[in-house]
Amino acid sequence: MAVSDLIVIRHGESLGNAAGAEAYAADAEVIEVGARDADVELSPTGIEQATALGQGLRPLLADDVPTLVWSSTYVRAQQTAELGLGAAGLQLPVRLDERLRDRELGVLDLLTWKGVVNRFPLEAERREWLGKFYHRPPGGESWADVVLRVRSFLIDLNAVADGTRAVLFCHDALVLTFRYVCEGLTEAQVLDIGATTPVKNVSITRLGRDDDGGWVLRGYNDVTHLEQSEAAVTEHPGDADAPA
Repeated sequence: MAVSDLIVIRHGESLGNAAGAEAYAADAEVIEVGARDADVELSPTGIEQATALGQGLRPLLADDVPTLVWSSTYVRAQQTAELGLGAAGLQLPVRLDERLRDRELGVLDLLTWKGVVNRFPLEAERREWLGKFYHRPPGGESWADVVLRVRSFLIDLNAVADGTRAVLFCHDALVLTFRYVCEGLTEAQVLDIGATTPVKNVSITRLGRDDDGGWVLRGYNDVTHLEQSEAAVTEHPGDADAPA
């Protein structure tokens, strides 16, 4: 039982999140971001959220439990880690791991669902037939592909010292797939969680070990730190390739 506590945090609102909301509101086909997904930065709201995250991290990491921190290689996650840890007064090195990156949408990247239907109608039909979990856009990933990354990462966590706490800064699809793997959820269960309680920006999800060594959910989608600081609470479901 190497890692005893797993804390998974979604990044703050990104410029891509805001652009996606604007595109859907305008009934547009294309989400205008101006940067590749890996380089998309936090929005002004996201910066405020990531700073407020410090209020949640400070008491959570105040004990003497050895703590290791990882981040997605995407800029928005790295910024969230830097701002959140800094605001909490914590000097913890952040390790980058590309397995924690966001789900890749391939040819459907930067398209709203209207754009997918109009520009890739056959792909839209495949998505509706296969479902959100198993559909893999050309050049992209299915949720099942992301699960394989998560399983690989969790195996590597077995190499750290017993009783270690792991803190991960990543993306909403990763938060949900960590729950899927650790809790042994079904396809229907994890998709229902995502549809009914979407992962909020800079929310904290905690998984801990039970007496048998299995994972149990200790908390999900906690944004108390945002409410206390009066920062905006935002959701922005990340899978814009199809309706929830």
